[in-house]
Amino acid sequence: MKLELDFDKSGGLIPAIIQDWETGEVLMLGYMNAEAFDKTQASGIMHYHSRSRNGPWMKGETSGHFQEVKEILIDCDQDAVLVKVHQVGGAACHTGYNSCFFRRLGENGVVEMTKDSKVFDPEKVYGK
Repeated sequence: MKLELDFDKSGGLIPAIIQDWETGEVLMLGYMNAEAFDKTQASGIMHYHSRSRNGPWMKGETSGHFQEVKEILIDCDQDAVLVKVHQVGGAACHTGYNSCFFRRLGENGVVEMTKDSKVFDPEKVYGK
């Protein structure tokens, strides 16, 4: 059976939930178009479609924090993927945390931090 992801359903992009292969922690949510999916399959390194740059983006190309693909799971409607990765460098988030999900909605709508420290300083990696 040939895989046919449905990129047309959502305007050409499908959500990609990225999960740490060893711990199961959700690291981030990104978006992929057909080009990014093909590049990911061919290289074994996560590629995305950057909505802010409106173009392709290989995770880690600037920071060195690459995501090595271990497994790709496809949802029942074939319009979303869950990708289990080995996170090189320990940080998936461009803010320096290991996961993009480092805040929690607490009581009375107050946002609380769930992580104490960053893995890297974004200003040193990306500049201002």
